[in-house]
Amino acid sequence: MAYGCLALSMSLVGGYVALSKPLVAAFPVLLLAWLRFGIAALAMPHWLKRTPDEPPMTPRTRWLVFLESFLGNFLFSICMLFGVSLTSAVSAGVIMASIPACVAVASWLFLRERITVRIGLAIACAALGIGLLALSPAHAPAPGSAASSSSMPWLGNLLVFCAVLCETAYAVIGKSLTGRLGPKRIASLINLWGFVLSMPFGIWFALQFDFTAVRFGTWALLVAYALAASIWTVWLWMTGLRNVPAAQAGVFAVLLPVSAALVGVLVLDENLSSPQLLAFAIALVGVVLATWPGRRT
Repeated sequence: MAYGCLALSMSLVGGYVALSKPLVAAFPVLLLAWLRFGIAALAMPHWLKRTPDEPPMTPRTRWLVFLESFLGNFLFSICMLFGVSLTSAVSAGVIMASIPACVAVASWLFLRERITVRIGLAIACAALGIGLLALSPAHAPAPGSAASSSSMPWLGNLLVFCAVLCETAYAVIGKSLTGRLGPKRIASLINLWGFVLSMPFGIWFALQFDFTAVRFGTWALLVAYALAASIWTVWLWMTGLRNVPAAQAGVFAVLLPVSAALVGVLVLDENLSSPQLLAFAIALVGVVLATWPGRRT
């Protein structure tokens, strides 16, 4: 059940990242973030209430909740969206391949988790699979796009790597929070913090934005994006993380670019090449290695 929650969470993240291209074209990035957090906040106010089995929040828990939202929700989205706009998708994909390894190292440093040989091989497969997927020709930027015309690819690469570090912090801090709070309350609290953090930027852009020019289909996509990004994926990730070590859970990040590529093939009519098929196979081998039941003593 935990593995299924982690896999579905990362798959949904990859799916909504791929389908958010029309939203980025319709809304400024910071306004889009504020609308996302606001819509999700309206959908889950009842999740903010503490359940009887949860202990009262300590100052350290409140600080971890803030960091989880600031790094894993707010800053990750900003760094990733702006980073991809300044560099190529190939470069971004190669950098994102370091997520499983970064999560494993961070869990060893901060959570004192032991990295077994099997988990190490799974991390290597995840990195190799995503790297091969990113290096395939289908991921080259289109002529005339922001990525291809950017004169500052180094800044884009730096921002994408910052997003990798934010995702690493999201996994490690989330593991600490699952021992203190329930998944629903974690999801609602970090979304509320995201709404507060993005409010100054959101209000500024909202005062200058023409909302009447947005089509109904775009609004419907925005609601689905908000619910998936702030509620479903967070709740699924925190639910699975309660019973899985952070280093092992980090391997499931391989499903993010894999699902995004599949959405591109099935929904956006992109082609699937032989290197991409090989990347999928290697990535799935990594997931199998990470989730295969070990010997019981």
